[in-house]
Amino acid sequence: MTLSLDALNRASLPDFVTALGAVFEHAPWVAEAAAAGRPYATVEALYSGMRRAVEAAPEPSRLALLSGHPELAGRAAREGAIAADSIAEQAAAGLDRLSPTEYARFEALNAAYREQFGFPFILCVRRHGRASLLRSFAARVASDAATERATALTEVLRIAAIRLDALVTGEGPLRTTGRISTHVLDTVRGRPAAGVAVDLLEWVSAEETVLVARAVTNADGRTDAPLIGGRPVPIGTYELRFHIGDHFRRLGLDTAEPPFLDVVPLRFGVAEPEGHYHVPLVATPWSYQTYRGS
Repeated sequence: MTLSLDALNRASLPDFVTALGAVFEHAPWVAEAAAAGRPYATVEALYSGMRRAVEAAPEPSRLALLSGHPELAGRAAREGAIAADSIAEQAAAGLDRLSPTEYARFEALNAAYREQFGFPFILCVRRHGRASLLRSFAARVASDAATERATALTEVLRIAAIRLDALVTGEGPLRTTGRISTHVLDTVRGRPAAGVAVDLLEWVSAEETVLVARAVTNADGRTDAPLIGGRPVPIGTYELRFHIGDHFRRLGLDTAEPPFLDVVPLRFGVAEPEGHYHVPLVATPWSYQTYRGS
């Protein structure tokens, strides 16, 4: 369910806090403080009001805000004993589908981090693939206390921004989503290539890939919808696989069997979860090229 910014501006204080109380994990006081800044002209202004409330809060309140977040892939998360938003966020990152070895690694990292800093490791998991998440976790355990407190608070604000933007509609939405898109150009005919099957995979490790999306190009040589869209693009390494050999077979071109180019893989990295990664394929039966488009 979404709420309009106009309705929130007109809501009673209890209703405002009820509506936005979960944007910051177990911290309805943030919504209560932000209510005093109404009316807000944009969703972005509402978010800024909530962020200012956090930044102006006394240190014990900010520490309690950090401590209220659940551990990633921890026992409470596995048992479903955490906030509904956190359950959905961890599931979207695949943290509810780990192997026993991976769960053991998270247990060890969670314990080391809490012992080092006194609060759970916090990361906006919707902005990270599993490999990126683990790299960040391992690196931040070695951080110093002041830097880590600031980093954790930044991640809390990122989590809240995504939650708020999904919850509230109105002018001036937050920039919390990115895209991966593609198109295929057949340079033998000098036109878009329709009917090309395209797979998008995420590289979790050197041995493991996960299928993210599968689509077929339309008459414009594009997929009908982005391969990832409407959410942050998790930081990570991806591979597009274009089944271009089938396209040229359908055209009846005199190619060998097996063809010189059958399935073309393009591996690329995503470092900006809110960015647009347009990765096209320009191909003949014997050559191809790509670039980051717009």
